[in-house]
Amino acid sequence: MLRRLDLRGAGLDLRGRLPRPPQAAEGPVAAVREILADVRARGDEAVGDLTERFDGVRPTSLRVAPEAIADALAGLDEELRSALEAAAAGIRDFHENQVVADHTYERDGIVVEGRHVPVDRAGCYVPGGRAIYPSTVLMTAIPAKVAGVPEVVLCVPPDRTGCVPAATLAAAAIAGVDEVYAVGGAQAVGAMAYGTETVRPVDVIVGPGNVFVAIAKREVAGLVGVPSSFPGPSEVVVIADDSTPADLAAVDVILQAEHGPGGLAWLITWSEDAADRICAEIEAQVAVAPRRGDIESTFAEGGYAVVCESPEQALAVSNLIAPEHLELLTEDPRSLVPLVRHAGAVFCGPWSPASVGDYLAGPSHVLPTDGSARFGSALTVRDFQKEVHVITLSQAAVEQAAPIVVAIAEAEGLAAHADSVRRRLGRRADASGPA
Repeated sequence: MLRRLDLRGAGLDLRGRLPRPPQAAEGPVAAVREILADVRARGDEAVGDLTERFDGVRPTSLRVAPEAIADALAGLDEELRSALEAAAAGIRDFHENQVVADHTYERDGIVVEGRHVPVDRAGCYVPGGRAIYPSTVLMTAIPAKVAGVPEVVLCVPPDRTGCVPAATLAAAAIAGVDEVYAVGGAQAVGAMAYGTETVRPVDVIVGPGNVFVAIAKREVAGLVGVPSSFPGPSEVVVIADDSTPADLAAVDVILQAEHGPGGLAWLITWSEDAADRICAEIEAQVAVAPRRGDIESTFAEGGYAVVCESPEQALAVSNLIAPEHLELLTEDPRSLVPLVRHAGAVFCGPWSPASVGDYLAGPSHVLPTDGSARFGSALTVRDFQKEVHVITLSQAAVEQAAPIVVAIAEAEGLAAHADSVRRRLGRRADASGPA
């Protein structure tokens, strides 16, 4: 079920030995550009046409009525409501600890104040189709609210009845979302980026999605803020040894694969016996899994069991993959943590499954995929803020800085830059006219 790779004897020079699926970022760019151009040109009409084409339904209204959101929360199963509220509290508490206070720096009469200013309007994308994701509502909207964003917008694909699922709407109410739209896919990204007759444009777009959504966000980056990571189809790497319970390793390889095709699911071990036991358990669990088709399609494209020669080689393999989720299910997981260089989130030990991170550990589960953990991070409060610097100089500071500014400005051929400080030299501090 998982294709087997034996890297024993290959050392740490592994780049040419690992299979790499096509980069998701190189996917259907032309199709996405066509969708975005259509939304930009025709607004609501294009969004309606594209929703009917891709989701099989044309909502009577793109915006979900506030009353429907309130009703969804009021009618939610009490156990699920309690679970979502508990998850929201943990996510909120974690992100409140990310908030950075304004700061002041002083040197030789130069005062620089760093102010952290939230964007005016943030757009959160939450996937639909194969499953519903109220957890992703919490994981995107709550960090935005903690950052101080006044208006948080949510786009979610409609179901076959043209509605947004009640659990998703209830999560929106719990997270304090201001507007919800029954729009999905690249057309949702276009609507939030360009604006339509119904959807006002946003300043930042965040959230996971399929390859069309992820590429659409890259296409509109620059017009709106988009985090540098590529949050696309889900990925997991599980590193195991002889101490790892086979059933736990197996279910954790499976858990991200059940999101559906396009992702990665890797088992890495330095024990051939562990590989055999865990792979047998994976086959047994997949055979009775409710989402067997999605799991098998993920394994067919990106499922591997790797036998390595050492823990060091195992981590070298993982770092080349740069997975969204990395689980260290070994006897001494903490000893491996210093070797981790590239991963969206690391789950340490047999009691730390990625599923807890998906729902309530605290950090956002919007994580880098497609190798973007080499340079990108989880969604944080800072993705919804800008740092604005307020710079104030005394007269003495300008006089001290003048020779440095003049020398560099003249070297660059920028005469007005030099003149801007020369004209201030010798002028009285309280003077409003020429010195």
